[in-house]
Amino acid sequence: MRSTVAAFTEHKAFGYFILGVIIFNSIILGMETSDGLMARFGPALIFFDKLCLTIFVAEIVLKLIAQDIRFFKNGWNLFDFTIVAIALLPDSGALSVLRTMRILRVLRLISIVPSLRRVVEGFITALPGMISVFGLMAIIFYIAGVMATKLYSDTFPQWFGSIGASFYSLFQIMTLESWSMGIVRPVMEIHPYAWAFFVPFIMVTTFAVVNLVIGLIVTSMEGAHDAEDAKATDGYRDEVLAKLDAISARLEAIEQDKTNQS
Repeated sequence: MRSTVAAFTEHKAFGYFILGVIIFNSIILGMETSDGLMARFGPALIFFDKLCLTIFVAEIVLKLIAQDIRFFKNGWNLFDFTIVAIALLPDSGALSVLRTMRILRVLRLISIVPSLRRVVEGFITALPGMISVFGLMAIIFYIAGVMATKLYSDTFPQWFGSIGASFYSLFQIMTLESWSMGIVRPVMEIHPYAWAFFVPFIMVTTFAVVNLVIGLIVTSMEGAHDAEDAKATDGYRDEVLAKLDAISARLEAIEQDKTNQS
Protein backbone atom coordinates (compact mmCIF):
# COMPACT_ATOMS: atom_id res chain seq x y z
CA MET A 1 0.00 0.00 0.00
CA ARG A 2 2.82 2.40 0.88
CA SER A 3 4.40 2.03 -2.54
CA THR A 4 1.05 2.70 -4.22
CA VAL A 5 0.51 5.86 -2.17
CA ALA A 6 4.08 6.97 -2.86
CA ALA A 7 3.61 6.50 -6.59
CA PHE A 8 0.36 8.49 -6.40
CA THR A 9 1.85 11.44 -4.48
CA GLU A 10 4.97 11.56 -6.67
CA HIS A 11 3.04 11.53 -9.94
CA LYS A 12 3.25 14.73 -11.97
CA ALA A 13 -0.54 14.95 -12.27
CA PHE A 14 -0.85 15.01 -8.48
CA GLY A 15 1.72 17.81 -8.27
CA TYR A 16 -0.13 19.84 -10.91
CA PHE A 17 -3.39 19.29 -9.04
CA ILE A 18 -1.91 20.58 -5.76
CA LEU A 19 -0.42 23.54 -7.63
CA GLY A 20 -3.86 24.35 -9.05
CA VAL A 21 -5.45 24.10 -5.59
CA ILE A 22 -2.84 26.48 -4.13
CA ILE A 23 -3.49 29.06 -6.86
CA PHE A 24 -7.26 28.65 -6.51
CA ASN A 25 -7.03 29.03 -2.72
CA SER A 26 -4.91 32.16 -3.15
CA ILE A 27 -7.62 33.71 -5.31
CA ILE A 28 -10.29 32.76 -2.76
CA LEU A 29 -8.33 34.36 0.10
CA GLY A 30 -7.94 37.53 -1.97
CA MET A 31 -11.65 37.65 -2.71
CA GLU A 32 -12.42 37.36 1.01
CA THR A 33 -10.82 40.78 1.55
CA SER A 34 -13.67 42.39 -0.43
CA ASP A 35 -16.72 43.27 1.66
CA GLY A 36 -18.89 43.31 -1.45
CA LEU A 37 -17.85 39.83 -2.56
CA MET A 38 -18.21 38.48 0.98
CA ALA A 39 -21.73 39.92 1.20
CA ARG A 40 -22.74 38.16 -2.04
CA PHE A 41 -20.65 34.99 -2.02
CA GLY A 42 -19.42 34.72 1.58
CA PRO A 43 -20.70 31.20 2.33
CA ALA A 44 -19.39 29.85 -0.98
CA LEU A 45 -15.95 31.43 -0.49
CA ILE A 46 -15.69 30.02 3.04
CA PHE A 47 -16.75 26.58 1.77
CA PHE A 48 -14.10 26.55 -0.99
CA ASP A 49 -11.48 27.79 1.46
CA LYS A 50 -12.22 24.91 3.83
CA LEU A 51 -12.27 22.50 0.90
CA CYS A 52 -8.78 23.62 -0.13
CA LEU A 53 -7.56 23.21 3.43
CA THR A 54 -9.04 19.69 3.53
CA ILE A 55 -7.14 18.83 0.33
CA PHE A 56 -3.90 20.15 1.83
CA VAL A 57 -4.40 18.08 4.98
CA ALA A 58 -5.15 15.00 2.89
CA GLU A 59 -1.97 15.61 0.89
CA ILE A 60 0.13 15.79 4.06
CA VAL A 61 -1.48 12.59 5.40
CA LEU A 62 -0.80 10.75 2.14
CA LYS A 63 2.83 11.84 2.16
CA LEU A 64 3.17 10.73 5.78
CA ILE A 65 1.80 7.32 4.84
CA ALA A 66 4.10 7.07 1.83
CA GLN A 67 7.30 8.34 3.44
CA ASP A 68 6.81 7.53 7.13
CA ILE A 69 9.60 9.05 9.25
CA ARG A 70 11.47 10.08 6.09
CA PHE A 71 8.83 12.79 5.65
CA PHE A 72 10.36 14.85 8.45
CA LYS A 73 13.88 14.56 7.02
CA ASN A 74 12.96 16.72 4.04
CA GLY A 75 13.08 20.47 4.66
CA TRP A 76 10.38 21.27 2.12
CA ASN A 77 8.05 18.68 3.68
CA LEU A 78 8.55 20.37 7.06
CA PHE A 79 7.82 23.72 5.41
CA ASP A 80 4.52 22.43 3.96
CA PHE A 81 3.61 20.73 7.25
CA THR A 82 4.15 23.98 9.19
CA ILE A 83 2.07 26.06 6.78
CA VAL A 84 -0.85 23.60 6.93
CA ALA A 85 -0.54 23.28 10.73
CA ILE A 86 -0.81 27.06 11.12
CA ALA A 87 -3.98 27.01 9.01
CA LEU A 88 -5.50 24.41 11.35
CA LEU A 89 -5.04 26.52 14.48
CA PRO A 90 -8.26 28.04 15.90
CA ASP A 91 -8.91 31.58 14.67
CA SER A 92 -11.35 32.78 17.31
CA GLY A 93 -10.92 34.79 20.48
CA ALA A 94 -7.35 35.76 21.31
CA LEU A 95 -6.08 33.78 18.31
CA SER A 96 -8.25 35.62 15.78
CA VAL A 97 -5.10 37.23 14.35
CA LEU A 98 -4.16 33.78 13.02
CA ARG A 99 -7.00 34.10 10.50
CA THR A 100 -4.89 36.56 8.53
CA MET A 101 -2.07 34.00 8.42
CA ARG A 102 -4.09 31.73 6.16
CA ILE A 103 -2.56 33.62 3.24
CA LEU A 104 0.72 31.89 4.15
CA ARG A 105 -0.64 28.91 2.21
CA VAL A 106 0.41 30.80 -0.91
CA LEU A 107 4.01 30.18 0.17
CA ARG A 108 3.49 26.52 -0.68
CA LEU A 109 4.01 27.55 -4.29
CA ILE A 110 7.70 27.77 -3.38
CA SER A 111 7.90 24.08 -2.52
CA ILE A 112 5.86 23.06 -5.58
CA VAL A 113 7.52 25.14 -8.32
CA PRO A 114 11.16 24.04 -8.92
CA SER A 115 12.33 27.48 -10.13
CA LEU A 116 11.03 29.18 -6.98
CA ARG A 117 12.57 26.44 -4.87
CA ARG A 118 15.96 27.09 -6.46
CA VAL A 119 15.69 30.80 -5.62
CA VAL A 120 15.04 30.06 -1.94
CA GLU A 121 17.76 27.40 -1.80
CA GLY A 122 20.19 29.85 -3.37
CA PHE A 123 19.23 32.51 -0.83
CA ILE A 124 19.72 30.09 2.09
CA THR A 125 23.07 28.95 0.71
CA ALA A 126 24.18 32.57 0.46
CA LEU A 127 23.27 33.38 4.08
CA PRO A 128 26.74 32.67 5.59
CA GLY A 129 28.38 35.07 3.13
CA MET A 130 25.56 37.58 3.54
CA ILE A 131 26.06 37.66 7.31
CA SER A 132 29.60 38.91 6.76
CA VAL A 133 28.37 41.51 4.27
CA PHE A 134 25.61 42.67 6.63
CA GLY A 135 28.20 42.91 9.39
CA LEU A 136 30.27 45.18 7.15
CA MET A 137 27.13 47.19 6.37
CA ALA A 138 26.38 47.57 10.09
CA ILE A 139 29.89 48.92 10.74
CA ILE A 140 29.57 51.42 7.88
CA PHE A 141 26.12 52.52 9.08
CA TYR A 142 27.33 52.95 12.65
CA ILE A 143 30.30 55.08 11.61
CA ALA A 144 28.20 57.15 9.21
CA GLY A 145 25.38 57.48 11.77
CA VAL A 146 27.69 58.85 14.46
CA MET A 147 29.31 61.25 12.00
CA ALA A 148 25.97 62.48 10.61
CA THR A 149 24.57 63.03 14.11
CA LYS A 150 27.57 65.09 15.17
CA LEU A 151 27.66 67.09 11.93
CA TYR A 152 23.99 67.82 11.28
CA SER A 153 21.97 67.26 14.48
CA ASP A 154 21.88 70.95 15.38
CA THR A 155 20.65 72.21 12.01
CA PHE A 156 18.52 69.22 10.97
CA PRO A 157 17.28 67.49 14.14
CA GLN A 158 14.31 65.97 12.27
CA TRP A 159 16.73 63.84 10.22
CA PHE A 160 19.88 63.59 12.32
CA GLY A 161 18.81 64.60 15.84
CA SER A 162 19.70 61.21 17.32
CA ILE A 163 21.64 58.13 16.30
CA GLY A 164 18.36 56.31 15.55
CA ALA A 165 17.07 59.17 13.37
CA SER A 166 20.41 59.24 11.55
CA PHE A 167 20.24 55.50 10.89
CA TYR A 168 16.77 55.86 9.38
CA SER A 169 17.74 58.87 7.25
CA LEU A 170 20.87 57.10 6.03
CA PHE A 171 18.82 54.02 5.17
CA GLN A 172 16.48 56.22 3.11
CA ILE A 173 19.50 57.73 1.37
CA MET A 174 20.94 54.26 0.68
CA THR A 175 17.67 53.20 -1.01
CA LEU A 176 17.86 56.40 -3.13
CA GLU A 177 14.29 57.30 -2.13
CA SER A 178 14.05 61.13 -2.30
CA TRP A 179 17.63 61.28 -1.12
CA SER A 180 18.72 64.27 -3.19
CA MET A 181 15.84 66.77 -3.15
CA GLY A 182 14.40 65.39 0.07
CA ILE A 183 17.49 65.35 2.32
CA VAL A 184 20.89 66.08 0.81
CA ARG A 185 20.15 69.31 -1.08
CA PRO A 186 18.38 70.91 1.92
CA VAL A 187 21.40 69.97 4.03
CA MET A 188 23.77 71.43 1.42
CA GLU A 189 21.97 74.76 1.57
CA ILE A 190 23.44 75.19 5.05
CA HIS A 191 26.44 72.85 4.75
CA PRO A 192 27.74 73.30 1.17
CA TYR A 193 30.31 70.52 1.48
CA ALA A 194 27.86 67.93 2.79
CA TRP A 195 28.11 66.14 -0.55
CA ALA A 196 31.61 65.01 0.49
CA PHE A 197 29.93 62.90 3.18
CA PHE A 198 26.79 61.69 1.42
CA VAL A 199 28.17 60.81 -2.03
CA PRO A 200 30.88 58.42 -0.74
CA PHE A 201 28.28 56.89 1.61
CA ILE A 202 25.99 56.16 -1.35
CA MET A 203 28.85 54.82 -3.46
CA VAL A 204 29.94 52.40 -0.74
CA THR A 205 26.54 51.19 0.46
CA THR A 206 24.25 51.35 -2.59
CA PHE A 207 26.65 50.54 -5.41
CA ALA A 208 29.17 48.32 -3.63
CA VAL A 209 27.80 46.48 -0.60
CA VAL A 210 24.24 45.96 -1.90
CA ASN A 211 25.52 44.69 -5.24
CA LEU A 212 27.84 42.37 -3.33
CA VAL A 213 24.78 40.84 -1.63
CA ILE A 214 23.06 40.44 -4.99
CA GLY A 215 26.18 38.80 -6.40
CA LEU A 216 26.30 36.31 -3.52
CA ILE A 217 22.67 35.34 -4.08
CA VAL A 218 23.09 34.97 -7.84
CA THR A 219 26.21 32.83 -7.38
CA SER A 220 24.41 30.60 -4.87
CA MET A 221 21.43 30.22 -7.22
CA GLU A 222 23.73 29.19 -10.04
CA GLY A 223 25.38 26.67 -7.74
CA ALA A 224 22.02 25.21 -6.70
CA HIS A 225 20.97 25.02 -10.35
CA ASP A 226 24.21 23.26 -11.34
CA ALA A 227 23.83 20.81 -8.44
CA GLU A 228 20.28 20.01 -9.51
CA ASP A 229 21.39 19.49 -13.13
CA ALA A 230 24.22 17.23 -11.95
CA LYS A 231 21.79 15.22 -9.84
CA ALA A 232 19.43 14.82 -12.80
CA THR A 233 22.35 13.79 -15.04
CA ASP A 234 23.52 11.22 -12.50
CA GLY A 235 20.02 9.82 -12.24
CA TYR A 236 19.72 9.53 -16.02
CA ARG A 237 23.15 7.89 -16.22
CA ASP A 238 22.25 5.36 -13.55
CA GLU A 239 19.01 4.59 -15.37
CA VAL A 240 20.84 4.05 -18.68
CA LEU A 241 23.47 1.85 -17.01
CA ALA A 242 20.75 -0.23 -15.36
CA LYS A 243 19.05 -0.74 -18.73
CA LEU A 244 22.38 -1.68 -20.35
CA ASP A 245 23.05 -4.18 -17.57
CA ALA A 246 19.59 -5.68 -18.11
CA ILE A 247 20.19 -5.93 -21.86
CA SER A 248 23.62 -7.49 -21.28
CA ALA A 249 22.15 -10.03 -18.86
CA ARG A 250 19.43 -10.84 -21.35
CA LEU A 251 21.94 -11.35 -24.17
CA GLU A 252 24.05 -13.59 -21.94
CA ALA A 253 20.97 -15.63 -21.11
CA ILE A 254 20.15 -16.01 -24.81
CA GLU A 255 23.74 -17.07 -25.60
CA GLN A 256 23.62 -19.56 -22.74
CA ASP A 257 20.35 -21.01 -24.09
CA LYS A 258 21.90 -21.40 -27.55
CA THR A 259 24.95 -23.11 -26.07
CA ASN A 260 22.80 -25.50 -24.10
CA GLN A 261 20.69 -26.34 -27.15
CA SER A 262 23.75 -27.04 -29.28
